[in-house]
Amino acid sequence: MLLFAVHFGIRLRWVGKREAFRGPLGPVLRRLGGIPIERAGGQGVVASTAEVFRDGAPLALAIAPDGTRSARDYWRSGFYHIARAADVPLVLSFLDWGTHRAGIGPTMALSGNVGADMDRIRAFYAGMVGRHPEQTSRVRLREEDGLE
Repeated sequence: MLLFAVHFGIRLRWVGKREAFRGPLGPVLRRLGGIPIERAGGQGVVASTAEVFRDGAPLALAIAPDGTRSARDYWRSGFYHIARAADVPLVLSFLDWGTHRAGIGPTMALSGNVGADMDRIRAFYAGMVGRHPEQTSRVRLREEDGLE
């Protein structure tokens, strides 16, 4: 995705676990737009990231909601909550390994109705295939099932 953003002239920022930024690779990851975060619960990641948007500096933040290397029952919901808290739209993007295509868009304003918003997101990603299909999580948030 970083190469895709460079091709289109987008200065992309992205979040990653703090541990990945330790050691000699840390400065390289930061230069590539990485923002280290503490992923442990209760650390205010959503609020602090939303505040960066409200500060007014132009920001394009990339978050992979699937976010793991193995299938899970739910996507991580931080992307949704950050966009809602910062009152910014989502820009959906994809790497479809089934068709060997990549793309950016559409832009999507969130309504706050998690189920309806996720239905639109599911429709967008329907039929797309990840690099490792057996490790792909279903497009669903815990909030849709009242779990969070």
